[in-house]
Amino acid sequence: MQQIKAYLDQIASISQTDWHFFTSKLQRRVIKKKEVFLKLNDIENHISFIETGVVRVYIPKENPDKEITFGFSFKDQFISAYDSFLTQTPSAYELQALTNTTILSISYNDLQEVYKQTQIGNLIGRLTAERLFLIKSKREQNLLNLTAEERYLKLFKERPELLKVIPLKYISSYIGVTAQALSRIRKRL
Repeated sequence: MQQIKAYLDQIASISQTDWHFFTSKLQRRVIKKKEVFLKLNDIENHISFIETGVVRVYIPKENPDKEITFGFSFKDQFISAYDSFLTQTPSAYELQALTNTTILSISYNDLQEVYKQTQIGNLIGRLTAERLFLIKSKREQNLLNLTAEERYLKLFKERPELLKVIPLKYISSYIGVTAQALSRIRKRL
């Protein structure tokens, strides 16, 4: 619980009363490596904070080699099929733990209660949503403005631990190239 407290304290000061109410709504979940914990067309009912582990966000395909990885989330970050969560409609993608992962989750209904009953809930929700938007916007800009090689270098400058835990096929999909093209990029570097 200390990790999520430290994260939220960066956003705003939370009273003990609000903190206790919020944490009473959290559920700790342990997800095994390779487990898909949100499937295509399921409605996302949780927003979660990653205590440990790495999660992949991807669009599944019949041929696993054609899957499209478009996001990763790490320790001390939030993870959710956020569009599905907000609209309570089926998800167009899946969430998969790439390592053994522990998350703290709050349900949609419980989060609505936190918004209504705490002084700080709406502010935290808005600022967290803004951070998620900025991450998404930055990713889109990188895809449009950087070469595949630049995206690869930027990814590992920002997240050097990626190479240790994320298979190259997911990294190649994430930066928008084939596995063979990624192999050529890596040889040049």
